[in-house]
Amino acid sequence: MRFSDLLSMSVNNLRRRKLRTFLTVLGVLIGTASIVVMVSLGIGFNELTMEQIASYGSLTEISVYSNAMWGGNENSKDPNYMTDDVIAQFGKLEHVTAASPLLETNVLMTQGAYQAYINLIGVTQEYMKNIPLKEGGIPEPGKRDLQMIVGNMVARNFNNPKSNRNDYYEDPSSIPNIDFMNRPLFVIFDMDAYYQSQNGGTGEGGKTVKPPKKYLIPTAGLVAGGTEEWNSYSYNVYVDLDALKAQLKQIFKKKPIPNQPTNKKGKPYNYFIYQQAIVEVDDMNHVTAVQKTITDMGYQANSNMEWLEQSQKQAQMVQALLGGIGAVSLFVAAIGIANTMMMSIYERTKEIGILKVLGCDMNNIRNMFLLESGFIGFLGGITGILFSYGVSFLINKFLSGRFMAGMPGDLSRIPAWLSLTAVGFAIFVGMAAGFFPALRAMKLSPLAAIRNE
Repeated sequence: MRFSDLLSMSVNNLRRRKLRTFLTVLGVLIGTASIVVMVSLGIGFNELTMEQIASYGSLTEISVYSNAMWGGNENSKDPNYMTDDVIAQFGKLEHVTAASPLLETNVLMTQGAYQAYINLIGVTQEYMKNIPLKEGGIPEPGKRDLQMIVGNMVARNFNNPKSNRNDYYEDPSSIPNIDFMNRPLFVIFDMDAYYQSQNGGTGEGGKTVKPPKKYLIPTAGLVAGGTEEWNSYSYNVYVDLDALKAQLKQIFKKKPIPNQPTNKKGKPYNYFIYQQAIVEVDDMNHVTAVQKTITDMGYQANSNMEWLEQSQKQAQMVQALLGGIGAVSLFVAAIGIANTMMMSIYERTKEIGILKVLGCDMNNIRNMFLLESGFIGFLGGITGILFSYGVSFLINKFLSGRFMAGMPGDLSRIPAWLSLTAVGFAIFVGMAAGFFPALRAMKLSPLAAIRNE
């Protein structure tokens, strides 16, 4: 018997018992939809977590810090500082694509009546290329003059020192209108001199300290995002590393540079020491191994992969739990399919006996019932997927913002592989549920089946 004949007979048998077939398909529909929706929630939670962690910084970046204490570390003969040579060693590690040092210094920025204490960071050109910009561009390489890339939330740090208001940070509507791109911005680097010069301050030897020089620094670009859209670049101001080194050497000359350690005699080193470095890895799967290598070198290393791995373990547990709840529904549906097929055999006993007397192959009889049960699974799987998309749409429209505050995005996500897998699994469950009824149909005695009324 041809496959098309078996399929036609199976479909016709299901059509003759429309209500029973509908109820059985409905059971598969509910079971399939339960699994798909539950798993989609697990997938959505996992991906939302990844997206949120990625928003804090790249998943392929490692932040490296020196374990040496700033300010000299007199108790150590060989402090484990991060210098240009150490950064070069990081860059030669396997799977590392770039190693960028970060040179930080605290400055005072002023524009008009407003001022702010800002963390100014010198970075390499490679690091700047990873900063998302909404306006302008990165400073041109090789220039000695400083040009800034300003974080999108830096304006929240500005305030008017002569005003009684202190809610600029808490109240977004009162953020000062600082025009970084078109108005001059003055920067004070020598903060010690600034503090000492306030109210007629004095320095060493009782000498009156003059106010430090203000430097006019233009803005080359602004970080993407509004004043309430936080990212890892939001509150910092970035400049070219080499240009910042030259500027600091010019300002402080032989005096110790702020945030730079000194030797036992209190003298500055003749090279720069970095507070932090960013190591870029070629693939997120290699981050943990590279991070361990850097830690073994005596440095502290952190990455977003640590949080991601913990979140993924939690997401897998949640996904397994939700999938198990959905699987119970599909198991109940499988019992319904088995019941339908058993009832079908009892009602068609005489038909089965005639087929056997006429010489129909036992395998064809088995395949006919397997096709019927598999077709029920197919119909339930297809309609279950369509129903799942509808439920997923409602969840994303009405529930995502309520239960996942601060995590924009769809809570329920149904990838293509999940849809195809769900349909295939529904067919498999249907055929598995119909397997034993099909075996019973094969074992029926032809003569007893013909005599059956």
